[in-house]
Amino acid sequence: MHAEHYFKAKLSCDLTTWIGANRLYPGVPDALKFASSTIYIVTTKQSRFADALLRELAGVTIPPERIFGLGSGPKVEVLKQLQKKPEHQGLKLHFVEDRLATLKNVIKEPELDGWNLYLGDWGYNTQKEREEAATIPRIRILELSDFSKKLK
Repeated sequence: MHAEHYFKAKLSCDLTTWIGANRLYPGVPDALKFASSTIYIVTTKQSRFADALLRELAGVTIPPERIFGLGSGPKVEVLKQLQKKPEHQGLKLHFVEDRLATLKNVIKEPELDGWNLYLGDWGYNTQKEREEAATIPRIRILELSDFSKKLK
């Protein structure tokens, strides 16, 4: 077997295994399916992994041009790109993140002052980080149960 074909076959198998090892938080698939807002995914994962998770676990297809993954640049830069789109002018933009450090980086950028920032109380953060976030005026703590309401 040619090395390239072996790599693709192994990657395909690994992707299936990886998807099987992941779960979406309760309510997230429905929140994404029934969102009335345009959704963008900004992730540190490869775009194809994010796409596969969304399709396989949530039953949701988000156009590839709305998934910004590894290689798209820092999240702060992606947010700057998104807010410059003509179709976003005059809209309320919301950024839900599970890492407090990322939200702090957004706050450091005056150009991003128009974004509403949320720290999801699920995912990669601790109680201590949530308590710290609660003291930062720009950041609101978002409970998983309220996530779907924000997408309507």
